[in-house]
Amino acid sequence: MRHNKLHEHNYRYPWQASNQFTLLVDGPEFFSAMLDSIHRAQHYILLEMYLVQPGHVSQHFFQALEAAAKRGVDIYVLFDDYGSRLLTQADKNKLLENDIHLSFYNPLHFNRHKLMIFRDHRKLLVVDGLTAYVGGVGLIDEFDSSEYPQNNWRENAVKVQGTNVGQWQDLFIATWRQWSDTPINITYNKEIMGEQLGRVAMTQGPQFLEIKRSFINHIRNSQRRVWMCTAYFAPSRKLRRALRRAALRGIDVRILIPGPITDHPMARYIAQRYYSSMLGDGIRIYEYQPRFLHAKLVICDDWVSLGSCNIDRWNLRWNLDANQEINNREFSSSVVQMFENDFSNSKEITQENWNKRSFYRKLKIYFWSYAIRFADNILLRLKLIRHWKNIRHHRK
Repeated sequence: MRHNKLHEHNYRYPWQASNQFTLLVDGPEFFSAMLDSIHRAQHYILLEMYLVQPGHVSQHFFQALEAAAKRGVDIYVLFDDYGSRLLTQADKNKLLENDIHLSFYNPLHFNRHKLMIFRDHRKLLVVDGLTAYVGGVGLIDEFDSSEYPQNNWRENAVKVQGTNVGQWQDLFIATWRQWSDTPINITYNKEIMGEQLGRVAMTQGPQFLEIKRSFINHIRNSQRRVWMCTAYFAPSRKLRRALRRAALRGIDVRILIPGPITDHPMARYIAQRYYSSMLGDGIRIYEYQPRFLHAKLVICDDWVSLGSCNIDRWNLRWNLDANQEINNREFSSSVVQMFENDFSNSKEITQENWNKRSFYRKLKIYFWSYAIRFADNILLRLKLIRHWKNIRHHRK
């Protein structure tokens, strides 16, 4: 099987061929698979999450983890301190009482306000070194169709089996050792599960921008299509240039983003700032209508990148994020089918109807786009890159 060996020396992990990837669409599918793996765990569980809140979903997972711990399974849980701030102390104590190792990324302290910007946005579950789950999922009820039958968030995940599980495990362990004093000593036995090609790409603050680099490289080398799905769209100049040049050379370039239903209305206005120029370049824009689109996914020909990273400056610059990259025609076919279904549930924004937007809409787009640009420049002037280099010395 062929794959594009673009700038391989710039990536932490190499491509590996012995994998099996399964696309999981929406909460009922990926929650069921994740919980089933936890129930079957025999040796250890690694769980890393950004968004965790009290509710039915988190309780189902906590109960499954507690049951696994009672079976003698070693469990390591890493939550982002900001994303899990609504968790009660009772929830935390219950995990700790069951001998579950619990740690928090970049704890919030008012005397360290300059460090709060860096968040662990990754979503990862590894079970026994045999299976990993990666996507944009959080342990919140908004992904649960039983709790929100009409308005549950639209999301994807991928089930990873094979050699790439070792890459995800290595990534978790490296972060855990920075933020916890609890030793973690886990061996990984490489398992051959298929023939699909994949690797992990990661973003870790301003110094490690693998995901952005990979997006741009594959867009530049695309031959048929570039389809992007993201909950928040605020691309860098380099990424916009790559998309523009792809569209101008005849590539089918499409952007799928949330429509009127969103958790952050200002994010929609920020994204709409780019509509005029992209439409003028021949890029097709779709706004998803039925529910809030929270998914993060890119496909260039048969190459797919799926994970926690949105296509916005915040994710691409400040957060810890990680995506599963896959280069396989069979898997890409399932992604294309899913995209086409989402396009059919979206409104395409054309140049004609976009030109008819109201003055009030134009004013909102102008205000929010320049407000976020101002904030971005302020953050850069604070030299937060220097703070990132020293962040591990400020552990709890």
